[in-house]
Amino acid sequence: MSKVVAHMSMSLDGFIADPEDGCDELFGWYANGDVAVPSHDSRWTFHVTEASARWLRDALDRAGALVCGRRLFDHTKGWGGNHPAGVSLFVVTHRPVEDWPHPVTFVTDGVVSAIEQAKQVAGDKDVSAASTTIVQQCLDAGLLDEIEVNLIPVLLGEGIPFFANLATMPVRLSDPEVVPGRGVTHLRYAVLR
Repeated sequence: MSKVVAHMSMSLDGFIADPEDGCDELFGWYANGDVAVPSHDSRWTFHVTEASARWLRDALDRAGALVCGRRLFDHTKGWGGNHPAGVSLFVVTHRPVEDWPHPVTFVTDGVVSAIEQAKQVAGDKDVSAASTTIVQQCLDAGLLDEIEVNLIPVLLGEGIPFFANLATMPVRLSDPEVVPGRGVTHLRYAVLR
């Protein structure tokens, strides 16, 4: 059965980007090892440690669709039409792009609809919830099954927080699955209901 999973790299003080949307301090682990992990797009190959390679391969293999917000879609320029996970994209927005040249589904009736549509496409694979707003909306709606955090040993002090503005608190999580890497600790939590 398909799960809805959030995947984010996060600083120890809870930020997924700096105030200008920069992620350089958080994405170094994607290039700090000797094991090549190709993505589903030839533009991106990750070079990580063996432990991180197992974690990353698992995430890529489990992915069946991705739901993101318009802000992330615009910031990444829609990943040039091909996300590294090689999955169908569902973009929650009030402003669909009329002339986007690549396959993408713009969803204008909210995150619940986007997740439902993504699950249909993903089949037995996971639906990845990307961007803080989408993750927060999924948590508030009771849609999120797992949270995967790539915890980076850096304190940014300010930026875009992973978990802010949640309407439903507390959110209880399982004990974590922990995979230590170099410059990163991978954590996986089930969302308890």
